[in-house]
Amino acid sequence: MYFDSDNLPKPEKTVAPPWSLKGNGYIFIFKFSRAFVEKFGFLSEYQTKSFTGFFGTVMLVDYSESEVGPYQELLFVPGMFNLNNKKIYSIAKIYVSSYDSVWNGIENWGIPKELADFEVISPNKNEDIFTVSMAGKLFFKARLRRRGFYFPISTKFFPLKLAQKLRKNLLITNSPASGKATLAKLVEIEVDNEFFPDIAQAKPLMVLAVKDFEMQFPIPKTIENYFVEP
Repeated sequence: MYFDSDNLPKPEKTVAPPWSLKGNGYIFIFKFSRAFVEKFGFLSEYQTKSFTGFFGTVMLVDYSESEVGPYQELLFVPGMFNLNNKKIYSIAKIYVSSYDSVWNGIENWGIPKELADFEVISPNKNEDIFTVSMAGKLFFKARLRRRGFYFPISTKFFPLKLAQKLRKNLLITNSPASGKATLAKLVEIEVDNEFFPDIAQAKPLMVLAVKDFEMQFPIPKTIENYFVEP
């Protein structure tokens, strides 16, 4: 499925990049099989044609600050794609709790955001429970436990670049981020694969809890008419 903002009403806040975001969250590192991605990955047509594999990720984020205010996010990156003659990451499925974030995310960076309801509960000082639902239908629940000491983490050593489609163009965004991380354990996971890839079937290689992170979303590089057939 491909998303653009042409048929969506403009939100109260339309904010052009750059953006600066702060918050906490969890990063799941996976090595998804091609069979899993093809069956559960929600790939758009351009992603299906260009998927190459490598490490993928699922992220649960609780943004405390952004240009459109606080919001929560659940996203799936299946791996790398061959786009613009480069191997680069691309988001295949993503939900956020703010309509302002939906519209601006699509229009600014081509990120295919959808609106959902989030709840984040901390039953004790070391655990968080994320639930995500749509129209009252719960489709994602994860209970995570933080453990160990925190250490610095930064994309300075592992650059994060995303390539997304917006209409006929390819948008490439370099998103530097830094914060503090510790190892975490996925205690419980429930997923409805009609809404999100069923990661309960794919054991994560690692889960990190990240706190006090800062991320930049600058003006993307636009490859015009990339998706126009010659």
